[in-house]
Amino acid sequence: MRRVTWGLLLTFAFTIPWEYSLNLGEPWGHVARITGILALLAAIPAVLQQGQLRKLGAIQWLVLAFYLWICASYFWSISPDVTLEKMRGFFQELMIVWLVWEFSESPEDVRSLMRAYVAGAWVLALLTLGSLLTGSPEADQIRFVAEGQDANDMARYLDMGLPMATLLLTCERGIVARILAWGYLPLGVLAVLVTASREGFVAALIALCGCGLLLSQRYRRAVVGAIALLTVMLVGVSLIVPHGTIDRLATIPEELNRGDLNQRWNIWDAGWQAFVHAPLVGTGAGSFVSAAGLNPVDTAHNTALSILADGGLVALLMAATIVALALVALVRMRGPLQLALATVLLGWMTTSLVATVEENRSTWLLIGVIAVAGRMAMDDPRAVERCFGFRNGLTGVRGREIAEAPRAPARAIEAGEPSCL
Repeated sequence: MRRVTWGLLLTFAFTIPWEYSLNLGEPWGHVARITGILALLAAIPAVLQQGQLRKLGAIQWLVLAFYLWICASYFWSISPDVTLEKMRGFFQELMIVWLVWEFSESPEDVRSLMRAYVAGAWVLALLTLGSLLTGSPEADQIRFVAEGQDANDMARYLDMGLPMATLLLTCERGIVARILAWGYLPLGVLAVLVTASREGFVAALIALCGCGLLLSQRYRRAVVGAIALLTVMLVGVSLIVPHGTIDRLATIPEELNRGDLNQRWNIWDAGWQAFVHAPLVGTGAGSFVSAAGLNPVDTAHNTALSILADGGLVALLMAATIVALALVALVRMRGPLQLALATVLLGWMTTSLVATVEENRSTWLLIGVIAVAGRMAMDDPRAVERCFGFRNGLTGVRGREIAEAPRAPARAIEAGEPSCL
């Protein structure tokens, strides 16, 4: 039963990037919601069959406490109907952290989750470029998104896949897997560009810096060659991406220096006033728009402020501690895995400054993957480094120690010693 649950969990991770492009309507909802519920339904008998739960870590306990606080806010919420809906939504998102923790058994499982997410990002990128090819011929159309998607959210999903794809490129053996990883890098960047998301573009630059560091350790000549071909690449992008899209991305310095970040300052001021009225416990989950007196289609455009207004200082302290523990888990790792996940988290933190991301499934998948990778890095660092080390040799002092270590005897492998080689 655990194998069935694991297969559903991988399917769930695969659908997360493009979930809003396939909505089956009520009562089913988006495809990720369906696969997530199926994974949870399969997880319950799997755990009962095994007879015990994996011991929870600090992140899992804090995520549970965070959800219970969301539920408790119903009793003082100024919008109880909205809070009740948020309780259901947060349950579907926060359960990801437990599912990944409970059913990830080895470093290979972490790599499989990344494969699934990158494959889903491939689908999202193709849908995005498809909208460019079939879009309106009108000259004023500058933003292209997949059906049902928000441009900024979509760019963030695509950005998260870039360091993961680069990490897979450095440790995958199969030619198909390597081609898929290589192919996503230009495809994902191009898809981010055509969304014309300025926050997504900044996060993409961060992701590409991390990707460059990863590749430089293994493919130094290839990186030098890529830099030499940068002019050709820029010309190619200018021919594919509409000029209006590039012009919008070019306004980033102006928005930072003189602009109001697309009216976000006004929203933040209204949100701050809502927080001041209930600083400790907030006004109830999902009540930001009502408390701030904004248009119903608006959002906080800042994750910390959204949590502050909805759940008060208590909720923000919990959320900040979860992120801090994720950073601690990153410190436990080494090598390419640490660099890749740190790059993804840095990009996520950057976009959280101008976007509301606490309700995204991708957010909690990232937290779950970092938590379980940190656990494995403590329990069996050799297995993690063998799994995510470079295909033709590890780097650094620790890498040389592992490379020079004798191979494990056959009986240890038969006994189930974790290994991804």
